[in-house]
Amino acid sequence: MDASLVLIVVMGVLFACGVYAMLERSLTRVLIGFLLLGNAANLLLLIVMGRPGLAAFYGDGDPEQLSDPLPQALTLTAIVITFAVSAFLLALIYRSWQLGQADTVEDDAEDIAVRRRGVEDEDDMDDESETESDDATTDFVGMETSPITIIGSREFSGLRDDAPTDSPAARQADRPEGGAR
Repeated sequence: MDASLVLIVVMGVLFACGVYAMLERSLTRVLIGFLLLGNAANLLLLIVMGRPGLAAFYGDGDPEQLSDPLPQALTLTAIVITFAVSAFLLALIYRSWQLGQADTVEDDAEDIAVRRRGVEDEDDMDDESETESDDATTDFVGMETSPITIIGSREFSGLRDDAPTDSPAARQADRPEGGAR
């Protein structure tokens, strides 16, 4: 039980340090944080795996003594995903260093504008979205460039439209002279 408690504490510290490192502006620290998170996830899967047992494909053991292969498969998958994302982050860091001689992410004009936008601007944007009408189901209504053309039976004399409809007039026409069905 002591080993499991130690593993749980180490896993928690790795998760905390990984999240803290990923919140930095330096891409190198983001990479280190991601690697810490990947190792913490692998440790979590190791803890979930429980006590080691016989190989699951061996077959001549008691089912109680067999090891669960799912956490092992998930650990291998987590290792591959961590490796792939780490390679991508390394490529981003290298390209950022080539272009700007720094690996920090700077604020651009849009970020600064969003940060400066006040509560009034947010309320104005909310009011604009509420006034829009959702009567049209498509953006192409009434346009000559519409990608969909709806053909009705009234437009072509050779087209017979015998599809059932839910309009009240059609239901009245389908009823016999006696009234109720």
